[in-house]
Amino acid sequence: MSDFRLGDVIDDHCIKCRRITNHAIVSLVNNAPAKVRCRTCYHDHDYRHEQAPPSKKDLKKQELFNEVLSSVAPSGADSAPGDPADQSAKKAKVRGKKA
Repeated sequence: MSDFRLGDVIDDHCIKCRRITNHAIVSLVNNAPAKVRCRTCYHDHDYRHEQAPPSKKDLKKQELFNEVLSSVAPSGADSAPGDPADQSAKKAKVRGKKA
């Protein structure tokens, strides 16, 4: 259905109900729904294309993961990857972090 009209019923994720419910189109921009009203709780919000927003817990996990990745320094470019001295230094570094 490509031709939307005000008042048409479409499915969308309601942030108040926390599930996909029927919504009525409240406003259109360039023939696409911009704002919708939940027909269960009557909450108006932006049209989310049936996509649930990520949870705050998932966002925090991603932020911490990115922080850990940014703190890890790349290995030295001057030493060979198979160098035994390089491998022993890595093992000592890992042991120091675990303790």
